[in-house]
Amino acid sequence: MQENVPLTIGVDHVGLTVKDLALTRKFFCDCLGWRVVGENPGYPAAFVSDGNAIVTLWQVEDPETCVPFERHRNLGLHHLALKVVDHKALDALHARVAAWPGNEIEFAPERLGKGPKFHFMIREPGGIRIEFACVSPAIG
Repeated sequence: MQENVPLTIGVDHVGLTVKDLALTRKFFCDCLGWRVVGENPGYPAAFVSDGNAIVTLWQVEDPETCVPFERHRNLGLHHLALKVVDHKALDALHARVAAWPGNEIEFAPERLGKGPKFHFMIREPGGIRIEFACVSPAIG
């Protein structure tokens, strides 16, 4: 086998601890259109998917004492970035997410640097930071 060749082929799933499992599951399924592909009441956990990505959502043990992620002090996942089909879909998704109760929009769709990528960032009602991004090469 050749040295320094990746033996991985992508991300299998991402696991996120959430403040309110029911609220975050509802956001993923009812707002984003994902579906529950599994549950484990003993954790408790829900596994949600858009048909491509799978996200495991775990309920934090004590929502009152949980500490939100702070990138300057914590190790771990800063945010989850999800691919969106195109710029039109990004704008439609932004409108849908902006209308969803409890979401905090950090910024509306904007160009990322000088390249063809556009994105926007939110915190869903349970506090998880999510970026939505697309490549729009035709938009100058």
